[in-house]
Amino acid sequence: MIEIITKNERNYQFCVKSHSGEVLFTSKIFDDKNEIQQNLKEFKHNTNERQIERKTMPNGKFQFKFKSTQGKILGTSNPYLSEAGMENGIKNFKEALQKA
Repeated sequence: MIEIITKNERNYQFCVKSHSGEVLFTSKIFDDKNEIQQNLKEFKHNTNERQIERKTMPNGKFQFKFKSTQGKILGTSNPYLSEAGMENGIKNFKEALQKA
């Protein structure tokens, strides 16, 4: 499930949630709601592994970032305790995008 959030009068953000309602990913802040819609449409049709950047954080937790096809970071996941948990989060993230 994808939820678009109004941060204030001019700023928007979206989050991707699992089927159980857990937030998997939070986007950067956008100035235009239409830009979010364009990115979501692109994600649905063009998501590939090159757009997902996996990171091990200094505290030993794991996180992924999602990039546009132009390489701009569009947002980050919540931290995961294990690499396997992060990979499962990526799988759920991709499934949520496809259903959007």
